[in-house]
Amino acid sequence: MKKIFVLAVALAATLSASAQYFELAPNYNPDMARQTLTQNKELRREIILPQVRGLNVYKADLHLHTIFSDAHVTPEYRVQEAWLDGLDVIAITEHTEYRDYEQKMIDFLSGYLPAGTKAVNTNLLDKGPEKGGIQADLNLPIRLAEKTAERYGIVVVSGMEISRTPETIGHYNALFTKDNNTIYHPDCYESFRRAKAQGALIVHNHPGWRRPSMEIGPFEQKAYDEGLIDGIETFNSADLYPQAIDRAKKYGFFMVGATDAHISVARDYLMRTPIRNMTLIFAKDKSQESLRQALLDGNAIAYGWGTLSGEEALLKDLFKASVQTRVERTDAKGTRTVAITNMTSIGYTLRIEGDNPFLLDPFTTATVQVAAGEKLLLSVENMWCGAEEHPVVELDF
Repeated sequence: MKKIFVLAVALAATLSASAQYFELAPNYNPDMARQTLTQNKELRREIILPQVRGLNVYKADLHLHTIFSDAHVTPEYRVQEAWLDGLDVIAITEHTEYRDYEQKMIDFLSGYLPAGTKAVNTNLLDKGPEKGGIQADLNLPIRLAEKTAERYGIVVVSGMEISRTPETIGHYNALFTKDNNTIYHPDCYESFRRAKAQGALIVHNHPGWRRPSMEIGPFEQKAYDEGLIDGIETFNSADLYPQAIDRAKKYGFFMVGATDAHISVARDYLMRTPIRNMTLIFAKDKSQESLRQALLDGNAIAYGWGTLSGEEALLKDLFKASVQTRVERTDAKGTRTVAITNMTSIGYTLRIEGDNPFLLDPFTTATVQVAAGEKLLLSVENMWCGAEEHPVVELDF
């Protein structure tokens, strides 16, 4: 009898919960209740990383496109997928000089516009604008993203990609712009100057794209020497540019990892790697001012495809903050078995001098042997502080 009573109470509670659910969602088919009750929430993939130097880490994708230039998704979608992927910050960086979808949008609005309306100045890579200049509102995609971001707590950085022939000049992102409609000029240097007059930071994008080598060309050298460039992408899409790390060190650039996404990030990345490209920004908070200053101060690490690049001391501090160590046992000769636990979402490839490398996956523990009187020194092989350099970290235990 007692079992029947307990079962009746449990059944009543279940029916009550179901009744409350269907009061909120009366159009759901009761036959689908079991499925819909478990699938009615968006789930965010969290990326767990530690504070470093007393600063919070914010996960940012600083190079994204939408249908307002040459991509295939909306600004609203970029915000939603960023939240789902565990990011905190995105930059919408449409191409100023080419906007493939513009004529399609005009065709769609044919009933609202004068007959024969044509898009003008939508491809300015190799020539200056015709009469009338750029007609589109280049600030609109930012406003659309910001409106959606209010619901998700995502910071949207206003940006634009200043694009010229990649073989000779290249592409550059202006970040933290204030008015994208006033930046374009046929002279690329003048576009940089106009952006920087607004307080923008300029990033050299995919510096080896369509280039026979990573040698610095005349255009880049002049831009670097004039102080027009602030950062450089060491990761773009599936490409790593090790020589760009040395270039960043030489000129004091912050390093950026970015998807440069034109289609969905899930299709480009998440079917092949669990975490998309991103820039880790170490800042006191995620206000635009703090993020911008953190980049200027070099408090950034580029991440892509399981690899990190940045300034050596910052990489070391991140790794030390990411792991915990403890001595499991000590044998008669004083050799210690040391456990190293990775407390983060990023895996590390580690090597003790003279040994083969080993993987320390996210939220796992590995053990190593440390002889009496010796230090625990680890080369972090998936961290790059130069084209051929990895940081060597000493761990306390």
